[in-house]
Amino acid sequence: MFSASDYAYMAQALRLAHKGLYSTSPNPRVGCVLVRDGRVLGEGWHERAGAPHAEINALAAAGDAARGATAYVTLEPCSHHGRTPPCTDALIKAGIARLVAAMEDPNPLVSGGGCAKLQAAGIEVQTGLMANEARALNIGFIARMSRERPWVRAKIAASLDGKTALNNGTSQWITSEAARCDGHRLRARSCAILTGVGSVLADNPRLTVRHLETARQPLRVVVDSRLEIPVDAKLLRGDGELIFTAAASEGTIGALREVGARVIVLPGENGQVDLAAMMRKLAEFEINEVLVEAGSRLNGALVAAGLVDELVIYLAPYLIGDAACGMLKLPELADLEAKRALLIEDTRMVGPDIRITARLTR
Repeated sequence: MFSASDYAYMAQALRLAHKGLYSTSPNPRVGCVLVRDGRVLGEGWHERAGAPHAEINALAAAGDAARGATAYVTLEPCSHHGRTPPCTDALIKAGIARLVAAMEDPNPLVSGGGCAKLQAAGIEVQTGLMANEARALNIGFIARMSRERPWVRAKIAASLDGKTALNNGTSQWITSEAARCDGHRLRARSCAILTGVGSVLADNPRLTVRHLETARQPLRVVVDSRLEIPVDAKLLRGDGELIFTAAASEGTIGALREVGARVIVLPGENGQVDLAAMMRKLAEFEINEVLVEAGSRLNGALVAAGLVDELVIYLAPYLIGDAACGMLKLPELADLEAKRALLIEDTRMVGPDIRITARLTR
């Protein structure tokens, strides 16, 4: 169905899309390559929301030469008016002869409509080339569109015996500088960083991206059931940080709002925040990917609720001992059949540490 050159040009489009890894949110990462007679006429990628889409940038680079070309695009072209006009109209006007899309757009506003519109205009359309690679690039956007909640990735730094902090709470630093820099890349690709109030009180983190240049900082989100966060916490930077709580006085909420935070009351069971409702609310804020950087209690609660999709665990090559804090607080199992299964996707060395990436199976 697809030729070797088709694969090569789509791989090129995927590399272009990857350039938007840190910047396109809440939009998907998309790349486009225009080819005719074995020659690349133009290429483009989507840089940020509100900016021209990948197809428009590629068409601009190709100019009139785009007529009769094949467009390789990592996501089905949009066919609706959003922040920008429909890409399908521009492709039809440019006179392309063939479109190869890695995957259909999961956005219900598009979802096959873009391909159908191009076919109705007499353009040959093929989909499914390198679809797995395209899905991996936009895993958060797909999650938000298909299940109305973000893709949730929990990052944990621990010793080789699975401990994240000493019993007195000391945790800086368990892993190496190389692992911490790698963690900042996870922050940079995320739309939001989620932590618990316990981590805020213990470490007073900033939760910002450092060690690399990015066009934006992720939104900081705090789970704080009793609204204990101090108004001078470092992560409260006046950027509209989200604080989810179960109940609080108007006075406390007002003080936090004065420093630019947004407080959302979502009561759940036992006086705790309703975590599932919180994830749905984050999707309403157009959050595609959430990075959890929290303690064992919130990590465990999210895993137990089935709200974590992926674990990224950095293991440092030393032992801390039994009295130290573990990675996750989960209910005790009476039967091994009830164990929670993981799919190991990747293991690699990051400096002296081991990084394990695993998916939680349902």
